[in-house]
Amino acid sequence: MNMKSKIAIVDYGMGNLRSVVNAFTFVGARVKVTNNPKELAKAAGVVVPGQGAIRDCVANLHKLNLVKALREEVIQKHKPYLGICLGLQVLGDISFEGGEFECLGWIEGEVKLIKPKGLKVPHLGWNEVNILHSSPLFEGLSDKECFYFAHSYILWPNDKSVVVATTDYGEELPVAIHKKNVMAVQFHPEKSQGAGLKLIKNFINFVEKTAC
Repeated sequence: MNMKSKIAIVDYGMGNLRSVVNAFTFVGARVKVTNNPKELAKAAGVVVPGQGAIRDCVANLHKLNLVKALREEVIQKHKPYLGICLGLQVLGDISFEGGEFECLGWIEGEVKLIKPKGLKVPHLGWNEVNILHSSPLFEGLSDKECFYFAHSYILWPNDKSVVVATTDYGEELPVAIHKKNVMAVQFHPEKSQGAGLKLIKNFINFVEKTAC
């Protein structure tokens, strides 16, 4: 496949983007790292990664005028979106990490602290992912593939049908969602070796098909 469409990787000051950029370029994507709302309009797909506190994530997105741009370019234009870690959590209505903070509200639900029975928080390291429903993200990937996690909070969607994968960590956690053009994962595909690279390539393929 000739991957010509540009993927905008949103830099809002949260986490090291280098591994994300490296993973996308490794599988042949044409990427643009940006915090410029105008660049989102030029891209065929948008990726929002990030690690850290959701409060800072939301504040930085507003400060950079990226919330309005994301709404207009992703939701209103049905542009493919991939959220990674904070990029998933920010899709919810409300986060209760360090207080109560309003998120983007694209996926109805709340971001809450995980409470795994007898296990440590944060959830850190490799874990199996259970594929519940078909999604372009997991095309060609087997059930029970391992991905790398690093999180203490998670988005609990009200509509369980948007959850396409879970993991078991003291309880069943929703770790991948797909609603129309919006996809997001709680784990880090850019740190998940072969399985993660395959998932990233699947998203790029989805972008290419959508752009046609």
